[in-house]
Amino acid sequence: MNTAVVLYTSDLRLHDHPPLRAALSSCDRVVPLFVRDRAVDAAGFAVPNRLAFLADCLADLDAGLRERGGRLVVRSGDVVAEVRALVVEAEAVEVHVAAGVSAYAQAREERLRSALEALGRRLYVHDAVVTAVAPGAVLPSGSGTDHFAVFTPYLRRWRELPLRAVAPAPRRVRVPEGIGSEELPRRSAVTGTSPELARGGETRARRLLTDWLRAGITRYEDVHDDLGADGTSRLSPHLHFGTLSPSEAVHRCATAPGAGAQAFVRQLCWRDFHHQVLAARPRAAVEDYRPRQDHWRTGPAAEDEIRAWKEGRTGYPVVDAAMRQLRHEGWMHNRARLLAASFLTKTLYVDWRVGARHFLDLLVDGDVANNQLNWQWVAGTGTDTRPNRVLNPVRQGLRHDPEGRYVHRWVPELAGLPAPAVHEPWRLPGAQRAAYDYPDPLVSLADGLERFRRGRSRDVP
Repeated sequence: MNTAVVLYTSDLRLHDHPPLRAALSSCDRVVPLFVRDRAVDAAGFAVPNRLAFLADCLADLDAGLRERGGRLVVRSGDVVAEVRALVVEAEAVEVHVAAGVSAYAQAREERLRSALEALGRRLYVHDAVVTAVAPGAVLPSGSGTDHFAVFTPYLRRWRELPLRAVAPAPRRVRVPEGIGSEELPRRSAVTGTSPELARGGETRARRLLTDWLRAGITRYEDVHDDLGADGTSRLSPHLHFGTLSPSEAVHRCATAPGAGAQAFVRQLCWRDFHHQVLAARPRAAVEDYRPRQDHWRTGPAAEDEIRAWKEGRTGYPVVDAAMRQLRHEGWMHNRARLLAASFLTKTLYVDWRVGARHFLDLLVDGDVANNQLNWQWVAGTGTDTRPNRVLNPVRQGLRHDPEGRYVHRWVPELAGLPAPAVHEPWRLPGAQRAAYDYPDPLVSLADGLERFRRGRSRDVP
């Protein structure tokens, strides 16, 4: 009987899983494998919030496999060495894995292929597992470029491309006897997590998607930017860990009526867009996609301001609410992410990499493609066609939190201050202002804009 190995990475599910389906089609037995990759730990990506969520995902995946007669095999170490050892141990003839887009994922794929070829085994890499549309499947016509650098034309072409059919979860998974495994990680063993961190796992992801399509998506077009309404899907952690198939999400949205479903699919397209940019330009994870000759502020004064930004003590209530939500939930509303990022890069004029790293330290959905490229979009070094765009936190607060509900929740020291005054507490009369234990603004918006103009001394198209 032939055996295949399925290497799980950011695709921790059974439903709509092309690598698993292909392995089951070609071989009698399959070893579902997850490697706790030491290189990921060394790079600083194994942070508490994602480790806790990952533990949930692996436990749920293992439970689903056991219901089908199988189980999840967990190993730790260098991923290529562990896969190679398991292939020898199980006498496997092939390995299946989902394609990744980061520089590390691409290098991992090449190392895997070389190691398996040396054993006379074959590696199968499957596209459209982590994304709805594979990076490189949509290219600009006649331009000779290898990716879209602007979202809107990408969206038009992306919508025209037919998606692959959604595959059901397998009924049975047969795993060879005698394959050793480490114990599954436990969420309870992870310390330092956010107090209201969401739970992970495919079971929860599918329930959340069903509830969202039934009750939430119809309002999405109207409320997705309303900070107080909290009208977003909260599916991003599940998309990051792959407990939910983006292809299936797009397919299921197609059957949902109204503009809300279309608006939500547009956000799924944004996710694919960033993945295709990073696949073509892996260095964009750490380098400016479009350099603007920025002279980012550094030194003690900048460090003090960065610290205040991280702690949610900038003096701008909507920014502080965003940063406190991040710390408390390990998640942040998308509009709030834009405001927090714009404030750091355009008002404090601090390098986007500082903010991106802080987000990755806390976000349960911390994804290199989406996090880094969204930060670059806001900083004006990425794909935004208006690189000098500045989001005014006062105007944004008045527009997207008009009743002050978001600020009242996350900045409780201002809970007694009604809107619109809650977005500009520094304008209160002296005695009234002193009643609120809340800091003055770190910098005026006018001074912040001048910092940005001076720092970006020369703009390059």
